[in-house]
Amino acid sequence: MAKSTHALETPLRDQLDRLAAFEPAAAPVLSLYLDMRPDQHGSRGNYDSFLRKAFPDRARGLKGDARKSFDSDVERITLYLENELEPSTNGVALFACSGCNNFFEAIQLGAPLEQSSLFLGSVPHLYPLARLNDQYPRYAALLVDTNSARLFVFGLGVAEAHHEVRNVKTRKTSMGGWSQARYQRHVANFHLHHIKEVVEVLDRVVREDAITKIVVACDPVTMPTLMEQMPKHLQEKVVDVVHLDINTPEHEVLTETLEAMREKDAQTDAERVERLLDAWHSGGLGVVGPDDTMDALAKAQVEELLITANLDAKQAQFADYLVTRAQQQSARIRFIENPELLANVGDVGAILRFKL
Repeated sequence: MAKSTHALETPLRDQLDRLAAFEPAAAPVLSLYLDMRPDQHGSRGNYDSFLRKAFPDRARGLKGDARKSFDSDVERITLYLENELEPSTNGVALFACSGCNNFFEAIQLGAPLEQSSLFLGSVPHLYPLARLNDQYPRYAALLVDTNSARLFVFGLGVAEAHHEVRNVKTRKTSMGGWSQARYQRHVANFHLHHIKEVVEVLDRVVREDAITKIVVACDPVTMPTLMEQMPKHLQEKVVDVVHLDINTPEHEVLTETLEAMREKDAQTDAERVERLLDAWHSGGLGVVGPDDTMDALAKAQVEELLITANLDAKQAQFADYLVTRAQQQSARIRFIENPELLANVGDVGAILRFKL
């Protein structure tokens, strides 16, 4: 018997697409990222000290309509932070430009931001948001045993949905001869029916929620039957199998499965960079370095942008430009965690859709 719970949220990819489509404005666009994690006393008011310094610093040099727009945005942001924050929020991204049709967008996040930052520009600054989307991928985590299953959809470090399948527990019993054989067949049929129901739920959730990656936790007895019953398109989405008890608390499920996802991601980072370098060396569908990557983005050739994570402040503005252009073109964006992988080619490259 299956039951489900959902937390309806707009996928971050959709919000990134919308922000990337913002037309350059004459008035300053504020992009504010705040780390809202509570301190050891349970207070998350530490962002106040950041804003008391950041707002006056950025206001210097602004005059006329630009200053008027900025001051209006600061007032609106302040009111939002005072009245609209949810208790579960660990990070918030705010984008505002009152001088451009009172543009304002707020994104509250369950995942933490590494640091608070404020940017002014003609368009929203998207690098930290795209980075977060890469750090906390959207995936399904399936826990299964012989009579029950729990299926989570995790995204940005929180559970977006939770589904359960509970069937009657079979009891161990001792019989002799034909009765024992018939009973064992009955139990085997029951377990098979259970697994089929679990796979049906998984298939529906993966399809409806557009899930591309699955982490499985399953006891050794059930695992062969589970994989046997999964259609090929689901099997191909399983990135790892971990060891978790069916009753593991949700926060531990998130921690363990997210770690598995990141380990897999580190492995695929190396594979994608190798593919990029092979394509580049052979003169094929690959470019490396800031200039050639920017040129490929200008020509809408990029299928996947690969960029070193945690770039320094000097590189941040250029990196944001690359990320925004890639987002506008619906290109995949992969942040490479190991800085050594792209260090020799200028920290950035792109796998191309086509060659001119």
